[in-house]
Amino acid sequence: MSNDPKNGNNGKAEANPASSNFLRGIIESDLAEGKHANRTDKNGQPLPQVVTRFPPEPNGYLHIGHAKSICLNFGLARDFNGRCTMRFDDTNPTKEEQEYVDTILDSVKWLGFDWKDASGDHLYFASDYFDQMYAMAEYLINAGHAYVDSQSADDMAKNRGNFSEPGKNSPFRDRPAAESLTMFHRMKAGEFKDGEHILRARIDMASPNMNMRDPAIYRIRHAHHHRTGDKWCVYPMYDFAHPIEDAIENVTHSVCTLEFQDHRPFYDWLLERLAEGGFFKKPLPHQYEFARLNLTYAITSKRKLLQLVEENIVDGWDDPRMPTIVGIRRRGYTPEAIQLFAERIGVAKSDSWIDMSTLEGALRDDLDEKAPRATAVLRPLKLIIDNFPEGESVECSAPVHPHHPERGNRTFPISKELWIEQEDYMEVPSKGYFRLFPGNKVRLRYGYVVECIGADKDADGNVIAVHCTYFPDSKSGTEGSANYKVKGNIHWVSVPHALEAEVRLYDRLFTDAHPDAGGKDFKLALNPNSKEMITAYVEPGVSAVQPDEKLQFERHGYFVADREDSKSGKPVFNRAVTLKDSWGK
Repeated sequence: MSNDPKNGNNGKAEANPASSNFLRGIIESDLAEGKHANRTDKNGQPLPQVVTRFPPEPNGYLHIGHAKSICLNFGLARDFNGRCTMRFDDTNPTKEEQEYVDTILDSVKWLGFDWKDASGDHLYFASDYFDQMYAMAEYLINAGHAYVDSQSADDMAKNRGNFSEPGKNSPFRDRPAAESLTMFHRMKAGEFKDGEHILRARIDMASPNMNMRDPAIYRIRHAHHHRTGDKWCVYPMYDFAHPIEDAIENVTHSVCTLEFQDHRPFYDWLLERLAEGGFFKKPLPHQYEFARLNLTYAITSKRKLLQLVEENIVDGWDDPRMPTIVGIRRRGYTPEAIQLFAERIGVAKSDSWIDMSTLEGALRDDLDEKAPRATAVLRPLKLIIDNFPEGESVECSAPVHPHHPERGNRTFPISKELWIEQEDYMEVPSKGYFRLFPGNKVRLRYGYVVECIGADKDADGNVIAVHCTYFPDSKSGTEGSANYKVKGNIHWVSVPHALEAEVRLYDRLFTDAHPDAGGKDFKLALNPNSKEMITAYVEPGVSAVQPDEKLQFERHGYFVADREDSKSGKPVFNRAVTLKDSWGK
């Protein structure tokens, strides 16, 4: 597959070095030439010089790869004062549902984009154009560019040839136009069964490009359509419908992934024939290809994602381990993090792999500035301050955000009994361990300095409580605290005041960076530790957290109150990402 610029951008030079990617360079060149200037729509209204589109098929949930395409297409339109149309390629009624339409629209809006502008609402469906497409197919038949083929599917496949052998003409290829038109009308009238006849473009059965060997453009399919009902029993093929949709919507730059590069000659052939028939004016839309997103430790095959859901390997399409947009949203990702990720990985002409850490890093960088801080103890161990007054508590204070003092402080009490992390106590410390062990002093973060004096154990020798004494003049923020120099600093929450919370610790779904590469069974690479549910304790102010609100639990990572299960006073948190990339280390 050639990357010659002449193959992808009408012979133009590569992007201007000042452009951030080759597509921007193409658009800048087109604008400089005025290629799409002075165009008007069917109502005589001026059109933008840049019109892109996002054209998903409503047959599944969008994933992170689609998010890249959304950011690219809507972003180009935004940055060049253009328009991006939102269009559903609903040409296959057997796989399409309104549920998918609704979730796709919601995902695009969540990512921060809209298909409405000052000129109106630019939400379209391929099914809006079925009558026009049918009329165009009739024209192609009458003009000698299409014919009804009555071969069986097996014979069609056999006669198509392969990459080393040319195809063979169908015995129906020379069927008179009038006869093909009559057959096509009968197909529409429902007189034939699925697969009994098919409409094909008449191009070149010896073409080295398999997509030009008389491709099918209409097939019979007796199926109920989610928008047109039972009006139609013939439906356009995707490769036929897509360029027509682009032209009807006045698209200038039709951006798609590399697997469609070999389909571009048919795209151009079809629009040229229809322009000759007076259906469209020049300049016609042009297709440009870019490399799709290949993300490590993830799969983006719709079929395999559906398998994960149907076999209950995950908890639905919005499981926070899924690479679907609804999944990463529930995981705690933000629209800004996804846009930042798309910007960082850029737009290329050749396939490559993007490491999952790049996506995770974008989320960390976004939430670091935004997320308020809070304290949580995930694996609790009781710490008893033996000399702290029974039944009393003292208010401690900490910044809501350490880099934004204008956001104020949060307060929480310290008392005689605290929850600390299990790993913050060792009876026999290892080298370099500065936390709690008998005889050592540490600071309770935002609180007092304490000295460990021992621990209680159960009958099996497990530590069940740690004891210490505190120094009343060592409270953080007071004058006396400067007199205490300690190396250890640990997190805590007060036992009587802490809020119990369900916490879901999510990790990558697969242990293999390329779980389905080379025909591997991706299920063999499932990470058994990709989800762990624990009961944690959080500082009391967290009780007011709202669903979908993000926090940084100091020391542990960034967390989000689950948008479905979290309730006021009974929070449920999902770990979005750890504070540092420690995968595989």
